[in-house]
Amino acid sequence: MLNMFRSSAPRFTAKEAIARKGEVTLIDVREAAEVKASGLAAGALHIPLSLVAMKADPKSPDFDARIAQGKPVCVYCASGGRSGMAAQALSKLGYEAHNIGGLGDWVSAGGTVSR
Repeated sequence: MLNMFRSSAPRFTAKEAIARKGEVTLIDVREAAEVKASGLAAGALHIPLSLVAMKADPKSPDFDARIAQGKPVCVYCASGGRSGMAAQALSKLGYEAHNIGGLGDWVSAGGTVSR
């Protein structure tokens, strides 16, 4: 079932997201305890999956202006399932959203992690 979410959005690889750093908004959709245990990709925003639609909707009073309109958004989680769901939600809101997989994909591609 998770694979249907992995392939549902246009796909950048983690390596492409790293190469385009500064040109994309990077979002970690894992829970706070996961981020605390393993760190956050350098430069990523932390917005848990359950809050993505609310934080990314410019009409919401809880809109997070750090999610730039017109800028590609790359999302990751632990393995790619939740980030696929987040990419779908972001796409429905009009964002160019990319599921780049999990934090391990980020690290394997040479991305750094802040703790």
